[in-house]
Amino acid sequence: MDEVGGARSDDFEREEAEAEAELLRDRFRLSAISIAEAEAKKNNLEISPPVMACISDLAFKYTEQLAKDLELFAQHAGRKSVNVEDVILASHRNEHLAASLRSFCHELKGKEPQSDRKRKKASKKDDKSKSEVLHIS
Repeated sequence: MDEVGGARSDDFEREEAEAEAELLRDRFRLSAISIAEAEAKKNNLEISPPVMACISDLAFKYTEQLAKDLELFAQHAGRKSVNVEDVILASHRNEHLAASLRSFCHELKGKEPQSDRKRKKASKKDDKSKSEVLHIS
């Protein structure tokens, strides 16, 4: 493929990714607005459209930052995917949320079939690395 064709392909892929990101952003914002409207109605309140837009934008920006933090936590731990502990770690500034997440995690683990919870026996090398890990609660 020539350079011009490759550049066009890259431009097309970038535009396609941007369009997909825009669609996700819009869907997220609409969901946030829907949740805010439902909560306002449940509590006999009214929220003006500019405030709704601000809430949805802040929620989206917070979620973007949270996703970046979770990705960094997983990378720091040498993993390619985010796990529940990463999410709990990200919530450490909000004690109530962190406690709720821990409780939810324990409930999920209790509902798993026993065979899913068992893991392969770790090698001696893995045991050594696990003993050097500091768990933050």
